[in-house]
Amino acid sequence: MSLFKQFTHKKIGIVKFDAATTLPEVALTDKSYNRILFLRAGSALRVDFQKHTLRQDALFFIGSNQFFEVEDNNRFKGYVIYFNRDFYCIQIHEKEVSCDGILYNNVYGTSAVTLTKEHARTMEAILEEIAEEMQRDDTAVEEMLRILVKKVIIKSTRLWKENAGYAQQDDQPEAEFLRQFSQLVESHFRKRHGVADYADLLNITPKALSKRLNRYRSETPNDIIKDRIMLEAKRLLLYTDMTVKEISYNLGYEDPAYFNRLFVKTTGIAPAEFRRQPSGVVKQAG
Repeated sequence: MSLFKQFTHKKIGIVKFDAATTLPEVALTDKSYNRILFLRAGSALRVDFQKHTLRQDALFFIGSNQFFEVEDNNRFKGYVIYFNRDFYCIQIHEKEVSCDGILYNNVYGTSAVTLTKEHARTMEAILEEIAEEMQRDDTAVEEMLRILVKKVIIKSTRLWKENAGYAQQDDQPEAEFLRQFSQLVESHFRKRHGVADYADLLNITPKALSKRLNRYRSETPNDIIKDRIMLEAKRLLLYTDMTVKEISYNLGYEDPAYFNRLFVKTTGIAPAEFRRQPSGVVKQAG
């Protein structure tokens, strides 16, 4: 099953797939779309150089700037929703659903939400409702689809917080702080490379920033910033024809030699060698 709707510039599609299905290229690689993947246990995929083999059903939120590929097509089963910014803008609606920096643009890692059997049934029912709505042809379809997508996002944001240990009311301020830091790093990593830069944006001291992050994260603020920079460097090396020097400038480093040393120190491999022999880190999810 593959369905697609377009309302002027607003676009949304949904595909129900299994091992025998070839996903449309637009759902895999078109950079104008954000995607939501509902995957069955046993599915395997790679997102931004990390391999995920699922032991239980899960949702993945793949931003328009991310890359993913099917790792083992024989075990890949579920749904994918893809929608462009005009249909539903994560940043514009972030005050309503608070998913920016958590489900999308999360600098702490891939935004995967593992599901219990009950949660999986609930999510699948919403996805089936989306598919049914896609086959209607009346004036309310566009808004109904947007409501259903928002429903998936809100429920997933709640589950993400529960899974991450932020379910209690007392934890909400810290969860919001982590989200704000994630948003800031995602927005500014090309030009702001130091912990003090983000402490200033948050109106706190670098020491206070480190202390608050350490309550819930094992990484230091500096590690998180550098990891985000290196992730973008890997994307540009693997998926573009930019030279190492051009990538260095793109990421805010005026000295390509310094950028080269930083890449080696962080990844253990030179940028040119990474481009020739790309590799990912195996990660188990769910």
